[in-house]
Amino acid sequence: MAETLLEVKNLKTYFYTTKGVVKAVDGVSFKLNKGEVLGIAGESGCGKSTTAYSLIRLVPPPGKIVDGQLIFEGRDILKLSEEDFRKQIRWKKISMVFQGAMNALNPVYTIGDQIAEVLMLHKHMSKEEAMKEVYKLLEMVGIDPKRAKSYPHELSGGMKQRVVIAMALALRPPLVIADEPTTALDVVVQAQIMNLLKKLQREHQMSIILITHDLSLIAEMAEKVAIMYAGKIVEYGTAEQIFLNPQHPYTRGLLASIPRLTGDIHKLEFIPGVPPDLSNPPPGCRFAPRCKFKFEPCDKEEPPVMEIEPGHYVSCWLHAKK
Repeated sequence: MAETLLEVKNLKTYFYTTKGVVKAVDGVSFKLNKGEVLGIAGESGCGKSTTAYSLIRLVPPPGKIVDGQLIFEGRDILKLSEEDFRKQIRWKKISMVFQGAMNALNPVYTIGDQIAEVLMLHKHMSKEEAMKEVYKLLEMVGIDPKRAKSYPHELSGGMKQRVVIAMALALRPPLVIADEPTTALDVVVQAQIMNLLKKLQREHQMSIILITHDLSLIAEMAEKVAIMYAGKIVEYGTAEQIFLNPQHPYTRGLLASIPRLTGDIHKLEFIPGVPPDLSNPPPGCRFAPRCKFKFEPCDKEEPPVMEIEPGHYVSCWLHAKK
């Protein structure tokens, strides 16, 4: 039986703004096993990245984690002080490949110095020892170690993304969060980056949380899939369950919007309407205003989470009435 690495229970992260409380993540729960890849998909603004930042406790102000548990390797890491979390968890146990590599790198330091800083801070290495490890890390992600003396602006987009991956793997953490790791990269470089992540995941037996809009990347990489909408997970299961037997209308809409190579290639499906304002979400199902299957309870009551087959969960009144 697979060993659980991370269990997220009822995570709530809100942003307290002058216009009201934005419930960006509102009761998210999921499990991640050791060596497993979990893909999180959904439209922009659905809470994917905020979930990721919550896991490493770097939610930007005015955001705040207000409730929930993050059970990592058997203990609730939300109960740790910020100092203990920084020393024991962040980057050592859970690291992150941030969206937009250029923004994640400091333009006035060489890439070698930036990776070395992680090693010197957490492993207390000397500068010389750290640089030796930097050369190995760069080689591991397919970059000539000589480029350690380069500045971020001297590298292509794909190379910068590889540098960020090397930085995330510097301490060999058991969990890496990849937030839109192929954003703004061409399809050839996208394939290289994803192949690199798959290779490193197999070699180091690490777990990955892959956050992306691209369902094809999730289909290729992930064993488990979580579909997010308006701050909640509306469907969760194995990749086979989600892609071959989608049960939530939102999941079906996302899959239908992927261009097909057969049939009427001139007509693209889409989901009408826009996601709700999370400072004032609808009282019932948050997808109800856009759902063509909605009926009486949908506008008034939030649907419960139901297990419709082993390991396959959906939050939809269509299944509650069966």
